[in-house]
Amino acid sequence: MPRISAATIGEHRAQTRDRILQAVSRLSRVQGIDAISMTDVAGEAGITRTVLYNYYPDKAALLLAFAERVTSYFIDSYERGLPEDASPADRLRAFVRLQLEGLLAHPHPGAADLGAALGPDAYQRLAEHVAPMQRVLLDILDGGVASGDFQVADRAATSRMILAVVGAERVPLISGAVTVDQAAEVVSGFVLRALAARR
Repeated sequence: MPRISAATIGEHRAQTRDRILQAVSRLSRVQGIDAISMTDVAGEAGITRTVLYNYYPDKAALLLAFAERVTSYFIDSYERGLPEDASPADRLRAFVRLQLEGLLAHPHPGAADLGAALGPDAYQRLAEHVAPMQRVLLDILDGGVASGDFQVADRAATSRMILAVVGAERVPLISGAVTVDQAAEVVSGFVLRALAARR
């Protein structure tokens, strides 16, 4: 039986799960999420592959758990970083910046490539795990429309377009061609002009 490194088995499992997801985070910055193997993760976390498979049966399950963690971190960071009276434009700028920081912190392939790597079912589940971030964006758009700052004909389509514009900066960011500050300024400016925002 493996040694327990915490006061209870539950705490030990939580610590091991945290080590595994931290390993995914570190490896994603070095080699990209699509290139990570279960062997890589086990080695980085300091556990055997057998132990890793006890927590996550395959790479898709591992990436789903990681996406859930990143999404929770994103939403917490977004909510902590804004004053309650922030304007819709400021909220959009904060959202864009956090998205760009996430792209740089956890490099991953584009949606089509990731879907091909994971398969359609796992990719759909992954998309469902990041849905809370999309809801944040929809709330920003709704607030901007209500205040008269934004003009949005189709909120769902608009949110998809904004995320696509953010995603277009993935390769320049990862390659170092642009900084987060530069990308945030360009993307936010473009999107706010498209929304006819009062700034």
